[in-house]
Amino acid sequence: MSDTTDLTPDDVGKEVASPANDSPTSAPPAASGGFLADLVAPVAGFGVTFSTMFRKLETEEYPEQKRPTAPRFHGRHQLNRHPDGLEKCVGCELCAWACPADAILVEGADNDDTPIDEGGEGRFSPGERYGKTYQINYLRCIFCGLCIEACPTRALTMTNFYELADDDRGKLIFTKEQLLAPLSEGMVAPPHAMVDGMEERDYYLGKVTGGDPA
Repeated sequence: MSDTTDLTPDDVGKEVASPANDSPTSAPPAASGGFLADLVAPVAGFGVTFSTMFRKLETEEYPEQKRPTAPRFHGRHQLNRHPDGLEKCVGCELCAWACPADAILVEGADNDDTPIDEGGEGRFSPGERYGKTYQINYLRCIFCGLCIEACPTRALTMTNFYELADDDRGKLIFTKEQLLAPLSEGMVAPPHAMVDGMEERDYYLGKVTGGDPA
């Protein structure tokens, strides 16, 4: 603390300098770029905008004109069939476990070879089990394709269909009937028995090419 008794009449009214202002480490004020630099700076920020203003636009007239998708496009899922019409899905639920968005619901059930007229439910796949309930919630699905990689029988694949928008949330939960591939020539709608003389592994070895079931 300074001693005010040492002040002289000439020192009265003079501003005492702050030690912080006299510090040699204080940064000097930034130098201005001049009037021209200040004038051009805002315009330079729009350089990319100005450079693209007069380019030709590539407008897609969707949905009147639709571009074809890539061959491996991740679109709506499809549950595939064997050549005789039996379903490839065995209800293992691996696709549901692999889904990071928890968008897939699978409930498996046992195949029943008891004749339907005797009270049996019939056979829907070559394996011991089949997917009795299968749902995909497209409100959650992120189309990552992890479910496809997890499927051991190639029962689940992704198509090129991508127009899934709807104004009803309930319609975006697809059921097994909506996801099953349509019957092709030579296929018979399940439930029915396997092709005569064929076992489960014969289906995955490609030995079944169609024909009437036993």
